[in-house]
Amino acid sequence: MSVAPLIVKARGLHTASVIFIHGLGDSGYGWKDMAADLSSKLPHVKFILPHAPEQPVTINNGFRMPSWYDIKSLSKIANDDDEVGMNASMMKINQVIRSELDAGIPANRIVLGGFSQGGAMALFTGLQSEFQLGGLVVLSGYLPMRERLLARATDCSKKIPIFQGHGTADEVVMYQYGKVTSDALTNSGYNIEFNSYDYMGHSACSQELDDLKDFLQKNIPENVVA
Repeated sequence: MSVAPLIVKARGLHTASVIFIHGLGDSGYGWKDMAADLSSKLPHVKFILPHAPEQPVTINNGFRMPSWYDIKSLSKIANDDDEVGMNASMMKINQVIRSELDAGIPANRIVLGGFSQGGAMALFTGLQSEFQLGGLVVLSGYLPMRERLLARATDCSKKIPIFQGHGTADEVVMYQYGKVTSDALTNSGYNIEFNSYDYMGHSACSQELDDLKDFLQKNIPENVVA
């Protein structure tokens, strides 16, 4: 990354890592409070919050903003995606994964997640990974390049548990996109946990974060020594 990710260190013995990717126009600092709260309940987990580079975004009238790839229209999700931009961001995210592996954290103790555009990047990266990660997390996100991505997904990715959360009142990434994502992954043999949150818009709520905590405790439990 051109700017070093924000790190929330493990409060105890570090045996697992969560890499969480922010959404369009945000930065890793936007999820610092979430990471700090989860860290207090998961003392063995280190949270890594990368920052996207600034670039022109079509949906924002071409203005520059933090973005993992260009978005032309939210009405054409999964049909008009910036594959070049996603590949470039995937390379950067894989560098973060590699740094954790080099530090001695096993792949199955690394969870990759994100919100909105970051959730799309988590799927784009995780489904093509050569490593069987400990989990994927998609909050208010979607499956980009749906047919092409599923066609090129690695065999080991189908063993990765996936947590997906989406608000029924999401006004940015419509709930239907989340449901289409869940259905496509389920039909392709993925182990996905899809959680709906009534009245929640394009955000996160306390119940969703509690459910995420439970997912992390299940898939990267504390009582494992790296």
